[in-house]
Amino acid sequence: MIKKITLGLIGLLIVIQFIPQEKNLSDDQLFDISKKYEIPADVQVIMKNACNDCHTNKSTYPWYSNIEPVGFWLNHHINDGKKHLNFSTFLQKPIAVQNHKLEEVAEQVEKKEMPMHSYTYLGLHGDANLTDQQREVLIKWAKSQMAMLRATYPADSLKMKPRPKS
Repeated sequence: MIKKITLGLIGLLIVIQFIPQEKNLSDDQLFDISKKYEIPADVQVIMKNACNDCHTNKSTYPWYSNIEPVGFWLNHHINDGKKHLNFSTFLQKPIAVQNHKLEEVAEQVEKKEMPMHSYTYLGLHGDANLTDQQREVLIKWAKSQMAMLRATYPADSLKMKPRPKS
């Protein structure tokens, strides 16, 4: 019985290797955050190393992403990250949402909730392990962009509208 289960699991692992995965490689820059917001070189490096794989339309995949079920998990992780914040489609959002997302960037980085521990676990993506100085740079950048928005737009346009209660 155990031999049959083991053979079944091995067979399943072999079969899932042939299920195609759509990779996050479009790299569409039309509504990218960099088209409107100033992103200094040091912030670009931090974002490239710690943010962009899960929060843009172009991910750099590690070799082990081609091994299933790891590839399925990585794609789910990337899609979930883009659902919450996608720098490639940032400018498609209303200005209040952009302001709110910048606020969330500062907050999540400050609380060390980003980058996620699962992204840097076991030394994977070592470049994404942010130092306190890198965290400060990213937080300061996000807050400076929010200040630019406050100086450019009326205050009420930067506030998220309450969602209707259902």
